[in-house]
Amino acid sequence: MRINLEGRHFLTLLDYRPEEILYLTDLAERLKKEKQDGHFPQRLKHKNIALLFEKNSTRTRCAFTVAAADEGAHPEFLGKNDIQFGTKESVADTARVLGRMFDGIQFRGFQHRTVEELAKHAGVPVWNGLTDLYHPTQILADLLTIQENKGKLKGIALAYVGDGQNNMANSLMIGAAKTGMDFRIVAPFSLFPQEELVTKARKIAAESGGRVHLTENIDEGVRNADVIYTDVWVSMGAEEMLGKRIELLRPYQVNRGMMEKTGKHDTIFMHCLPAFHDINTGTGAKVYRQYGLDSMEVSDEVFESPASKVWDEAENRMHTIKAVMLATMGGAPAGA
Repeated sequence: MRINLEGRHFLTLLDYRPEEILYLTDLAERLKKEKQDGHFPQRLKHKNIALLFEKNSTRTRCAFTVAAADEGAHPEFLGKNDIQFGTKESVADTARVLGRMFDGIQFRGFQHRTVEELAKHAGVPVWNGLTDLYHPTQILADLLTIQENKGKLKGIALAYVGDGQNNMANSLMIGAAKTGMDFRIVAPFSLFPQEELVTKARKIAAESGGRVHLTENIDEGVRNADVIYTDVWVSMGAEEMLGKRIELLRPYQVNRGMMEKTGKHDTIFMHCLPAFHDINTGTGAKVYRQYGLDSMEVSDEVFESPASKVWDEAENRMHTIKAVMLATMGGAPAGA
């Protein structure tokens, strides 16, 4: 069956059928090989991409910029202080202006309803680079990374450990359910995802042959896991919660002991980054010392181990974002 995503927005994986998600990861794999071979067809030449950022970013900004440049498009960074967005001008009016000038719009910011409002009025494809609810471009990179390392997605046991109600947990749960994975949230009960979303995910998993399981029990949650995934304990913009989160999530740190609890020698570790894994990492040192820690959500030993696939995962942001842009802007290669 031919997949045609031209003109579609990319706001959440809930909007995409399993075969469409797999199409994007397969296309990204093809584009990655293409770039490694030094082949740059410039399929988005004369296209202009607006990169609208309320929140700072390393991987999302760089991935969109490089992916656009590889395909001949011009990416324009628009920070929160560069335009009138959300101050003198409404989201709807901004969307209509940008849609007249650009061929696609990326938004990374706080509230999911903002990217929905952009999509409603832009008239061009809008892509979610991160909101408070979802981070779908990250999940595509994660799925590609798992596929590369495990040879498949269906049936893979993925344990997400830590803050089970943030945008990464939400998005991974949907992506794993759509692709038939055995997905576990391993977190304190107070940090379980919203029941409404869990119900949706379980319905999707029932159709795909997957499973969605929530548990506070670490041994149960990581047993036989093919992948252990974690994220920072406090999301950007909620730093005042750090002390409480550290006390709550200390037992859920991914370390060598937790990796051994899987009972498998080939379990891989993944993290969307940035990670607080080393007392010498940036501004984290002061925080670590304050709480008597030398790392937070993942130990440096695991982060720097051969099991860690975080750099593959980070690179794959670029390839999967390129796939999204090509597919939704009508530039996907023939036969894809």
